[in-house]
Amino acid sequence: MAKIRDLLAAGPSCSFEFPPARTPEAAEAFDLTMRDLAPLRPTFVSITYGALGSTRDVTRDMVLRVDAEQPFPVMPHLTCVGQSRGELVDLLVTYRDAGIDNVLALAGDPPADGSESGGDFTYATELVALVREVGDFSVAVAAFPEIHPRSPDRGRDRRILADKLAVADLGITQFFFDADHYFRMVDELDALGCTTPVIPGVMPFISVAGTRRMSAMNGTAIPGPLQERLDAVDGDAEATRKLGVEVAVDLCERLVAGGVPGLHLYTMNRSASIADIVSALGAGRLGLHAPA
Repeated sequence: MAKIRDLLAAGPSCSFEFPPARTPEAAEAFDLTMRDLAPLRPTFVSITYGALGSTRDVTRDMVLRVDAEQPFPVMPHLTCVGQSRGELVDLLVTYRDAGIDNVLALAGDPPADGSESGGDFTYATELVALVREVGDFSVAVAAFPEIHPRSPDRGRDRRILADKLAVADLGITQFFFDADHYFRMVDELDALGCTTPVIPGVMPFISVAGTRRMSAMNGTAIPGPLQERLDAVDGDAEATRKLGVEVAVDLCERLVAGGVPGLHLYTMNRSASIADIVSALGAGRLGLHAPA
């Protein structure tokens, strides 16, 4: 499989993110979504990782299966909080020996109750160093356009992010709703001499309550007009989904026009919204294969 750093050098990318399947029903949804979206031939797909390694085995098994079944690279998410060096090395060796070339290295969230998480590492840069020790992976890290929710101030956040990107091959952002946040972040990183590409993450939301909950957790601002539109569709699942697509398409239009290195679309193990976004923007414009 190819390294994502090389694929980005070849031109703009479009990639999809999948959560791990924790239940038989979720596994079926994952398989159906992958079946529907695989013909688009994304640049790569990523599979997320539960807090404190709670989905380690599930994520690993899904990553290995997708890598064996699909022609595009799969990038596992990996967090260090709550896990030992030995556990992380074992998992990285498994990926390396299976031919997995890409890893998204994340610090991970500490326990919500404030208790000690344990583990041998705290910061994503420590995990990046470990990944480099184990194999020749292409390494991605996370970026928060509106600054990390635990950052003390914007200036320190950007310096930490620039340092993290300096040891990585690419960044992928948390979701956001205003393209200006992304472009401001890129300008601030550029002023610090950081040239590592950062791919914007775009979430076509499907739940009003879920969107507000995740936004609060990640420090993502929901613009006032969007709050009003969310109120208007609350309780109507299909209207909410369609609004999520509309908002995502508008955001992607601005990002693509601004020359982003790619788009990373959150699937939430549902293909309809992604298919609608690709249809609205044009598969060829995104570097995807046109749907049959």
